[in-house]
Amino acid sequence: MVIRHAGRPATFSPMRRYILTGAPGSGKTALLRQLELDGYAVVEEAATDVIALRQALGVDEPWREPGFLERIVDLQRTRELATAGRAVAFFDRSPVCTLALGRHLGIPVPATLLAEVDRAAKTYEPTAFLVRGQGFVHPTAARRIGVEEASRFERIHEETYRELGFTLVDVPAGPLAARVSVISSAVSDV
Repeated sequence: MVIRHAGRPATFSPMRRYILTGAPGSGKTALLRQLELDGYAVVEEAATDVIALRQALGVDEPWREPGFLERIVDLQRTRELATAGRAVAFFDRSPVCTLALGRHLGIPVPATLLAEVDRAAKTYEPTAFLVRGQGFVHPTAARRIGVEEASRFERIHEETYRELGFTLVDVPAGPLAARVSVISSAVSDV
């Protein structure tokens, strides 16, 4: 399935929504924490929280459940709405990442996710930040992925965003301050 959004219209609202994307363990959460401390609105990743909640409810592998991707989409949308009125917001992942996750897992993509991807391509900034892996992954109950698989997953994210017409700013592995500087510089140049 190929979805293209070349010629995407400008953002409909005055809010600038930027996406941080990348594989698990790349350091997106640390970047988000620093951006939050720097005064930006931030939106947490939904997939990890959906997985953790379902596991707390006794489902060992929630990604195998029907409705898994829809649960992520619903939580992403709820969290996005909470940023209303802010000039700039950074999102730890987006519906495009959920599409990449579905592709990675081989899960059929539901219509609700496709609609959300279409909306995201029109409302998020056309520039997203691809946070590169640091060369290690700390496994958790929700993150059962090694470095090699994380690298493949990173490529799926990159391909999916480019397919949808996003411009990706590379955020290379390195110290947190240097990575935040890449993001802050790109946002202030707009």
